[in-house]
Amino acid sequence: MLDRNRLDRRYFLGAGLSASALACGGLPLRAMAQETRLTTVGGTAKTRYGSVRGRLKDGVHQFFCVPYGAPTGGANRFMPPRPPAAWSGVKDHFEITWAAPMEPGGEEPAPVVTAVNRLTPQSEDCLTINIFTPGVDNKARPVMVWMHGGGFSAGSGNYLLYDGTNLAKKEDVVVIGVNHRLNVFGFLHLADIGGEQWAGATNVGVQDLVAVLQWVKDNVENFGGDPSRVTIFGQSGGGGKTTTVMAMPSAQGLFHRCIAQSGSAIRGQTASAASEAAERFIAKLGIQKNQLQRLQQMDWRDIQKAYYSEPAIAGLGGGPVIDGKIIPRNQWDPTAPSFSANVPLMIGSTENENGWLGPPPYELPDAEMQQLFTTRLAGNDAAEGQKLLALYKRRHPDTRNRMLWLMAEADDSRRTNAQLLCRLKAEQGSAASYLYFFHWQSPVHNHQMGSYHTLDIPFVFYNLDIASSMTGAAQQRYQLGHVMSAAWAAFARTGNPNHADMPNWPAFTPNELPTMMFGDQVAVVNDPNKEERLALAALRAKRPAARG
Repeated sequence: MLDRNRLDRRYFLGAGLSASALACGGLPLRAMAQETRLTTVGGTAKTRYGSVRGRLKDGVHQFFCVPYGAPTGGANRFMPPRPPAAWSGVKDHFEITWAAPMEPGGEEPAPVVTAVNRLTPQSEDCLTINIFTPGVDNKARPVMVWMHGGGFSAGSGNYLLYDGTNLAKKEDVVVIGVNHRLNVFGFLHLADIGGEQWAGATNVGVQDLVAVLQWVKDNVENFGGDPSRVTIFGQSGGGGKTTTVMAMPSAQGLFHRCIAQSGSAIRGQTASAASEAAERFIAKLGIQKNQLQRLQQMDWRDIQKAYYSEPAIAGLGGGPVIDGKIIPRNQWDPTAPSFSANVPLMIGSTENENGWLGPPPYELPDAEMQQLFTTRLAGNDAAEGQKLLALYKRRHPDTRNRMLWLMAEADDSRRTNAQLLCRLKAEQGSAASYLYFFHWQSPVHNHQMGSYHTLDIPFVFYNLDIASSMTGAAQQRYQLGHVMSAAWAAFARTGNPNHADMPNWPAFTPNELPTMMFGDQVAVVNDPNKEERLALAALRAKRPAARG
């Protein structure tokens, strides 16, 4: 696993938008007002806990921040999620409420992404979902449950970028965006140091995700959804979440397809390392191991402040822990998880993932590029770095230095992980996997960012106008957006992404590595980066390092 300090700068940070006085108990509306133009009062649906009413926009019913769990403060802090309290009457869910506690004031590495993210206050009353459905009826539509980016430490399901209205309307699906506990609030591992009372206090951030899926099973029929056709999908950290849920016995049978965009979780943190980090943290707070109840008596902001204060504690709250029960073993090492053997997988990457760290300078000097290839990819072997760079220049003679480096870096990380998971899934032999490569180049910032991390999201959600800061405004965006959103919905509908408006997308095979290329042209290419892939694999074999 990567450490928290290294990942924070890449995470989706920040959060969502406002709340009505009814929903949030008097938050300052003027400062946080949510867009409500062209909306009317929508339909009412029953849940096991009470009835909820949404708003209607463009023919889609929107229910914002519906609780699937109780607030996580006090005695519920660091504990498995509990059901929400029941209510009588009809509760309006017209507006966004809170995001989960995370780094205060955090923003995206890319300003063009920050531009489409709401800024929501944080609260431990964060176990909520946003539901977008074409009809509060009994039409049994496919259900697509979105798990947000930000690693396991930051982000929010409330981002405007994740609004499911367009996807729900265009493809006649139910879209659900998830909020859950993050960082130390979601992944402080107390199970091995607190005795029986704290036995469930581990991986509660992903236990929340299972609680969402149980809520979907129990309630989504009343929102026009089919509980037997549930797809979990997510990008970056959301891809890590979906591939982790695939490895959780408690989630078995609650979802039926999985999509991971530019992210996966191959291995987790050992329980011993997580316990050591937890002990250091409670000591930082001045708490003894026999006083863990004091953690539930503190103001959450004091816990948050201690978590982000220096010196940082390595391995603290960074993500899933291999606790032996909630997550019994490494998620995808050495094999695909058995609990989701019958679940089809779609997974892929963008061509220049880390182009979003900036925007970066337009160009990269030759000497600096050579140094990056040597130090970052060739284990400080200058001759091997030069050889690898020569390969990339030969294979991509018209690609400028900056994009060439970003391509190679992505080949060595998120792209190779996507290829690995497809191979492991194929070796398991129980369900198909589908591999994609998104290489559409954004024109924003004078083409500085390339096909960057997060750029596929507006195409999948068909939020191209909402996300014009990311995609620009050219008309040709819409065709690719149609092809991708329809493929994602087809996969949710049947477990196969093929539809009439794209070339045939074959299931992955380890020998051919068929890959759907999403760009100005949409086409299948077998093993599109084969030479680069094999060269990087040979170099990694000389410098083994954990990936996750």
